[in-house]
Amino acid sequence: MEITKIAAPQADNTTPTPKVAKTASEWRELLSPTAFRVAREAGTEPPFRNAYNDLKDTGTFQCVCCGLELFRSDTKFNSGTGWPSFFAPIEQNRVVDHTDASHGMVRDEVICARCDAHLGHVFPDGPAPTGLRYCMNSAALSFQPAQ
Repeated sequence: MEITKIAAPQADNTTPTPKVAKTASEWRELLSPTAFRVAREAGTEPPFRNAYNDLKDTGTFQCVCCGLELFRSDTKFNSGTGWPSFFAPIEQNRVVDHTDASHGMVRDEVICARCDAHLGHVFPDGPAPTGLRYCMNSAALSFQPAQ
């Protein structure tokens, strides 16, 4: 599956810096067991039983590992899949996607551009304006309410 990204032009399309790298032991000390399994071991949380699927508050979703702001609540939509879904990241350079051929499927995995945390997958069945569905794991995100 080839996904064409449609995003507003970016002034700077470089990877957000500084890059964050830690050992598995360091990540394990910082994260909950579920967040570690999902974000550092490319796990998936159960659908419909997660923190942000039904959240409708205004704010910003960040990487649970490094705090990089990834998605705004105004790009979140109800996909009916049981996971929080967004039609676009804050800036395209904040996430990286690559082919994931695990579990007998071929999908596009989405990872954090700063710390390489597994966030979820992106699919070409989202709403306008991008047509993309960033299907994220709540356990890989933290939420910062708008002030």
